[in-house]
Amino acid sequence: MRIALYGGSFDPPHRGHIEAAEMAVQLLEPDRLLIMPDGQAPHKEPAADSPTPEERLELCRLAFAEVPGAEVSELEIRREGKSYTADTVKELLAENPDAELTLILGEDMLRCFESWYRFRYLLETCELAVFPRPAQEREGEELRELAARLQRQYGARIRLLPFEPTEVSSREIRARLPRRLGAEMLDERVYAEIIRRRWYGAQPDLNWLRERVYERYLKEGRIAHVAGCEAEAVRLANRCGEDAELAAEAAILHDITKRLSTEEQLKLCKKYAIIEHHAEFRFPAVLHAMTGAAAARELFGVNDAVYGAIRWHTTGRPDMTPLEKIVYLADAIEPTRDYPSVEELRAAAEEDLDKAVLLTMQRTLELIRKRGQEPCPATVESAAWYEQRSKQ
Repeated sequence: MRIALYGGSFDPPHRGHIEAAEMAVQLLEPDRLLIMPDGQAPHKEPAADSPTPEERLELCRLAFAEVPGAEVSELEIRREGKSYTADTVKELLAENPDAELTLILGEDMLRCFESWYRFRYLLETCELAVFPRPAQEREGEELRELAARLQRQYGARIRLLPFEPTEVSSREIRARLPRRLGAEMLDERVYAEIIRRRWYGAQPDLNWLRERVYERYLKEGRIAHVAGCEAEAVRLANRCGEDAELAAEAAILHDITKRLSTEEQLKLCKKYAIIEHHAEFRFPAVLHAMTGAAAARELFGVNDAVYGAIRWHTTGRPDMTPLEKIVYLADAIEPTRDYPSVEELRAAAEEDLDKAVLLTMQRTLELIRKRGQEPCPATVESAAWYEQRSKQ
């Protein structure tokens, strides 16, 4: 049996890793391709906000799910202490005594191979299959000379693979993720999970978030409103010196459960343990603000500021944060809105957020009462708070 072993920290696994695994299947034709995320790498500490070894294992299962014949192994994750490839090889050979083992390496790993723990044992028991990095011809010649020296000096069996994976590193991705970059370097499922868990301090790429929300969570007729709300929220945030990207994130997500029926909203309230005796339960039109905030936290890992902006975008609340005011107003005055008082509210928003918030609440209460309906107590309470504040 021919077993190819592809190990690493995979922190996180990226498209370059996937390409290398796919090409290893084609070029080496192993009976088994083992993807081996390490438990505790011997030469480096985990990055801040990194997933646990068990969580990296799950990311690898997502990343390599479509690679033919690939198996993601728990062997090194289960092992306590630092992960040495020599120990892994010893264990694999004990389980598969007749196996022919091939270690899949990147060029950088071959260059430091003589510093590996028990490297001579690895050279005696394994073939090395090496992916070169994109390089100039001079560097390619150096790699061939290194392989030849290892063959002469140690009897190494080294195979230089005729394929250069995409030049990307996990370190680079970790640096990009907090800046809302790097989505294109990762498998879609891996990126979605990283965003959901906010590993590596990741913030969602707004184009990715927009596309995902529009496709999965909005009715077609609501997209124009959400896009308008985002544009207005960003404009107000920039004018007020607030975080425009957080404003965009909240606006994109603010209506993600709006399409659901009242019955479906109530099911989500139960799922998210939203208190059922809350006064808002008597007003189905505002339920989506509660369920939307909870869903945004579960699906996209939003922080408290964005959660609050989604939670209060329909009714408002006393003493809202600047971001909550911005999204509340953007929802009411975005460019597709067309009702008698909207221009008055837009003009107020240009002067003062608190004034615009109070005026929006007052106009909302007037309209509801004119229809002979009971207003939501949260809006009544909020309007009273802002009215009292305006008198101070």
